[in-house]
Amino acid sequence: MKSAYINQACWLITALAVSLLVASTPARAAEELTMWSHWPDEVSKRGFVEDRVSEFEASNPQCKVNLQFIQKAEIYTAAKTSVRTGQAPDIFWLEPDQTEYIDGGYLEPLDSYIDLDNLKGWAKESWSHGGKVYGLPLEAYTVELYYNKDKLAELGIQVPEGQQLSQEAFASLVRKGVDAGITPIGNGVGDRPYPGAYFLQEVLMHKLGLTAYRQLLENKLSYKDPRVAEIMTWVKGLVDAGAYSKSFMTTKLGESHYYFHTKPGSLTLAMGSWYTGRSFVPPEKGGQPKDFPLGIMNFPAVEGGVCNNCKTLAVGGSYVMYSQSKHKQCAGALLKSIATVDNGNNWMKAVLLQTGIETDPSKIESVHAAYFQDLKAVNANAKYFIGTPLHYLQGKCKDAWDQVLNKAFAGGLIGVEEAAEKMDAACYKG
Repeated sequence: MKSAYINQACWLITALAVSLLVASTPARAAEELTMWSHWPDEVSKRGFVEDRVSEFEASNPQCKVNLQFIQKAEIYTAAKTSVRTGQAPDIFWLEPDQTEYIDGGYLEPLDSYIDLDNLKGWAKESWSHGGKVYGLPLEAYTVELYYNKDKLAELGIQVPEGQQLSQEAFASLVRKGVDAGITPIGNGVGDRPYPGAYFLQEVLMHKLGLTAYRQLLENKLSYKDPRVAEIMTWVKGLVDAGAYSKSFMTTKLGESHYYFHTKPGSLTLAMGSWYTGRSFVPPEKGGQPKDFPLGIMNFPAVEGGVCNNCKTLAVGGSYVMYSQSKHKQCAGALLKSIATVDNGNNWMKAVLLQTGIETDPSKIESVHAAYFQDLKAVNANAKYFIGTPLHYLQGKCKDAWDQVLNKAFAGGLIGVEEAAEKMDAACYKG
């Protein structure tokens, strides 16, 4: 009996000691990682990211996320400095053309953090370098030619069943729009290096086909090549006829959406399929009118075109991990939680845009089902070229594409010969 009392007393003493030790040990503070994301003014994308972070924090109380939404240009400016000083955020938004971050050793490979089987092959390839995957390809897009169905009908323009006009039919669209006082193509280049060249790049691809188009972007084909010159001459004719607005050089990307669907209104808009991010929000927040007659057509079929059903498919906004992050375990867990099929579906439902994450279309329901059907139909026979010119070009050649073809040429400031001369000087390697 005495032994039993002694054993019980020892047990009580031990339990008391443990409880006192636990009480005197401070609770471990949660790790706080910093995440920079683009899309501060794109409600659906921002909401998707906020929801994923909230879900992650609820399931991982040991990790807290300092999520900040920042404009793209500001992210790029800040990231270039902060990665070099060791002050970069743990996770930040990036696009695959920014390969200098990988070359500089500033990005952490994600192979050991996320399930790569949950990424689509072509999207994974866009972020693969040296056998490693460096980015979570959340946003993906095709380059589309949106149009106002009612305005085209008023001008007597009928888009055929195949959703593709001929060269002459599109040139007629431009002339009719100008005569009616309606801008034919509503793009602007006030704050981006690409929308002014979208139209040119797609019809160049139609003319050249995938192989020769790739050679052009890899600097192995001259811009003085007769096929390239032929297309540039045709596009220059559209520009001279008034295809773009007089505010082309100053209109910003977000403003071009509003210009197209609300005021003053244009016939078409050449834009990535992430058009929905800005335009499928309430009108009072800058979105298109509730009953806007949105149509999607393919870029014009060109005479003698090798691949008139070819189209750009690219990875856009992605998330990367800083190689010097002090919170890699939490950062990797967050990225893994985003890269799931369920979240691929969540993105499609919320943002109405393609993604590089695998999806299960049978589980996607949306009030914009008609739009998805139109997008599927216009791409039914597409042959895709993976990546935009900015994903291929580097250095002074990349700068030339922006300044010459995206701005000066599309803006009517220089002619075909001068543009070709400048592009060859900056890019062509013979």
